[in-house]
Amino acid sequence: MRATTGARKAAPAKKTTAASRSTAARKTATARTASARKAASARKVTAKKAPARKAPAKKASARPAAKRAAPAKRTAPPSAAAGGIRTGRGTGRSVRSSQVISSTMDRPERPGRSLITANHEVIQRWARDRGAKPATIAGTERDGRAGVLTFNIPGYRESSRIREITWDEWFYTFDLRRLNLIYQEQLRDGRPSNFFRTESPDREDG
Repeated sequence: MRATTGARKAAPAKKTTAASRSTAARKTATARTASARKAASARKVTAKKAPARKAPAKKASARPAAKRAAPAKRTAPPSAAAGGIRTGRGTGRSVRSSQVISSTMDRPERPGRSLITANHEVIQRWARDRGAKPATIAGTERDGRAGVLTFNIPGYRESSRIREITWDEWFYTFDLRRLNLIYQEQLRDGRPSNFFRTESPDREDG
């Protein structure tokens, strides 16, 4: 009977030991969880403080980039100064005796007066009033430009050799060769005149 009683008294002690172990296990797990949280928090702080790594800059190529050559532009030669005409060693008597017309506002002093100009607007107005088109003489072209300059006026000096060109082409050659235009607005009797010729101050023939 005494042995039985001793066995019964020993059982509660085992329960107490198991409970202690369970509590210790919970504490250990809690401690591990807290430690893991601290470690995770420390990693986040470290990640925030760490400077971002910059991508390495690309090294500039030693070879310079090839530049595309711009197409050559055809530069227009300078026109005559406003209000003036072109003069030179070949300037003839007809130039000195002609009235200078420097703008579309100028008017002949009298009918039949010989006029001279290098003004583009004056020349275009004179041609427009007569239905004249800028032209050149076929076969006189040189260096890729028009040769002898003329006008194609209906019923006046008509020729199969007259070839019409653009005003840009006409004035390009006109300015390049430093020409003047000698012309008339009216004949002496007051009728419209189609007379004209180009004159070069650098040579005797225009």
